[in-house]
Amino acid sequence: MARKKTPANGSPSAPPEISSSSATSIPSPSSPEPLGPLSLPPLPGARDVVKVNNLSSTELKNACDDALKRYLSRPELFKQNHQHTDVRLALGWLSVFVAGGTGLYGYKVEFEASKPVVWAGLIVYLLLTFTQTLYAYFVEGDTVYVGKRKTFSKRIETERITIASRTIPVSSQPPATENATPEHPWDHTPEYSLEDANHTPLYSLGITYLRSTSANKSLLARNKSSAQSSYAAFFDGDGVLDADVFEQWVGKAVEECMSVKDKSS
Repeated sequence: MARKKTPANGSPSAPPEISSSSATSIPSPSSPEPLGPLSLPPLPGARDVVKVNNLSSTELKNACDDALKRYLSRPELFKQNHQHTDVRLALGWLSVFVAGGTGLYGYKVEFEASKPVVWAGLIVYLLLTFTQTLYAYFVEGDTVYVGKRKTFSKRIETERITIASRTIPVSSQPPATENATPEHPWDHTPEYSLEDANHTPLYSLGITYLRSTSANKSLLARNKSSAQSSYAAFFDGDGVLDADVFEQWVGKAVEECMSVKDKSS
């Protein structure tokens, strides 16, 4: 990861890309604008320094994922849903207990007599492990955050946000554009040489937002959007995360997805 420096040609680097799909919503004229992350003051108190190996895209992504969860799980915003983690942990612990019980039974019982139970335990263990792998790949996928909250304004409304993240390697990045806005540091990648920017992986988010009422029976709004930025926008040359810049970028991306207009408006 290169340290910040000004490009030789003086041109600013490309901004993080935030694209939003067209929203699908049901008219709700009385619904107030939902409270977004940028509507709240910054997190109070001193921040813990987050430092990673900036040559490891895995460490960079994990640090960003953890910072995203901390930021969006504030009491005023969303309550994180840990369903995916709970399912994987349950399957993992079940496989451990099955393996341990099978091994103990095989140790206590004579070899020939224990064969049927040992074989059954082995098959159950393999099925649990295989199910855990399938769940992580097909169900959880790249999802790193699922949040939910309820608000009351003449009626009870439920909001649900799902965020998936991934790293876009250097080889698959599109050509960089030069339309940065330096007055907003969270809107763009800090100034780097074009050569460095083109050789930095990107942090990409896929955001899905749903707003409903009547116990999720009536859909009020639905939207999907995406955002991406170079890891160099959030980490310095020593691998230290700039939490303020990262949170501003995440907040802007989330509010972009939440800003769904009713068809009647």
